[in-house]
Parts: sequence; C-alpha cells; structure tokens
Amino acid sequence: MRKTRLIARLDIKGPNLIKGIHLEGLRVIGSPNEYALRYYQQGADELLYMDCVASLYGRNNIGEIVRDAVKDVFVPLTVGGGIRSVNDANELLRCGADKVAINTAAVSNPELISEVARRFGSQCMVLSIEAMQVGVGKWEVFTDNGRESTGLDVIDWVKRGVDLGAGEILLTSVDREGTRKGFDIDLVQAVTQEVTVPVIASGGMGKPEDMVDAVQKGGADAVAMADILHYNRATVGDIRRVAKLAGLDVRNYEAA
Repeated sequence: MRKTRLIARLDIKGPNLIKGIHLEGLRVIGSPNEYALRYYQQGADELLYMDCVASLYGRNNIGEIVRDAVKDVFVPLTVGGGIRSVNDANELLRCGADKVAINTAAVSNPELISEVARRFGSQCMVLSIEAMQVGVGKWEVFTDNGRESTGLDVIDWVKRGVDLGAGEILLTSVDREGTRKGFDIDLVQAVTQEVTVPVIASGGMGKPEDMVDAVQKGGADAVAMADILHYNRATVGDIRRVAKLAGLDVRNYEAA
C-alpha cells in the first residue's frame, strides 16, 4: 500500500496565487511562495503549482516562481500549465520541479506523454485531467482551464494516457472545484478502478473528512487541497490528524 499524500495546490496567474470556483472567477489570494512556505512548514507532502492561464495565453512564466520556491521548500514539486514540449518540461525540471503535469498539450499531441516519460521517467510525467460530468457515470475531458470541450471520455483517456507512459494522474473535477462540497467520489472511483498508477483527487475539498472519503471510498492515493488551506479553514496538520484517526497511512510529521 502506498502512503496517502497530502498535497497543497497553488493555482497561479502571473505572479499571483489565485482561487476560483469551477476554475472561473479567479480571485487573487497573495504571493504563491509565501503560501507554499507555510504549507511546507505545516507538513505538506508535496506542492502542486498550476499556471492557470498559461495554455490560454500561450505563455509560461512559472519557472521563476518555481526557482524561487525551491530555495525554501524541500518536498516534491509538481508543476503544470503551458507545457507543450519536452523542452518546456526540461526547463521546469531545471528550475527545480520534480514532476510536470500536462493537460492541454497532451490532448492535442498524445505522443508528448510518451516523449516526456521516455526522457525523464514515467514517474515525472503527470497526466492532468479536467473532468466535467456529462451524464450518469460519464465524464468528459476539458482543456484550457475547464473552458474547452474535447469530446474525450475521461476513462478512455486515462487508460490511454497510462498506456502512453503517464506515471500519475491529477484528476480535477471542474464541477466540484472551489465549491467546498467534497470530491466527486464517483469520478475518483471510476478512474482508480481502471489504472494502477497513483491518482491525485482534486477539486471540492471542504473539510478534512472529504479527504478520507476520497481515499477510502474513491481509492485516491493523494488529495490536492487549495481553498481549505488558503482560507485557513484547516491546516495541513489538522488534515493529517483526521487522516490518522480514520486509519489512513500518512507520513508522520512533527512541526519544527
């Protein structure tokens, strides 16, 4: 059994940490690296940086933020947004990222998944999926921060992505994102039943117990948390305590 990981998610727009609802109506929260340091000190197992508008505007400036973060933060960093090529991935890894998350470019060029996995190892290639429910037990893949419909079925795409070399899945429910209503457990379960690689559930965490449901009912290996941390509704430590009480296998962490 893999340990359950608690991942702090930081959505970035330009130099700012932002937060939206259904990936829209983005509000500025503050400086991403101040928050990153706080979550690292609280005991986050990993950090996830997502440049929300990189694909939209065809730009990528998150490298500087990552380079800055790794001076103070010593847990694995996954970085996504605007990665269109092996060179883009390489650049972020050189800035200090441990893994890259790719969504939009992977949909338009699935071979990119294999290229990144071959060059850097599949553990480095995270397939980021923005899922929107389109029927009972059916979800469609969206790109460009939940704006663009692709016609791809989430389950089909997940299986194909893993076959191509993705070593981890970041699964974001657009329907739940920012709503505090809990993760889409049906979606998480539908994906985890089909693949053997780790799945990170993202979108909708409203209280620490939602994380327990994502793992125990949904089969997630990790949860990505944003709103609950940014607005101080719980610390990473609070969430870890709830996880332990529920019997989840989480990393022991004692704040310095």
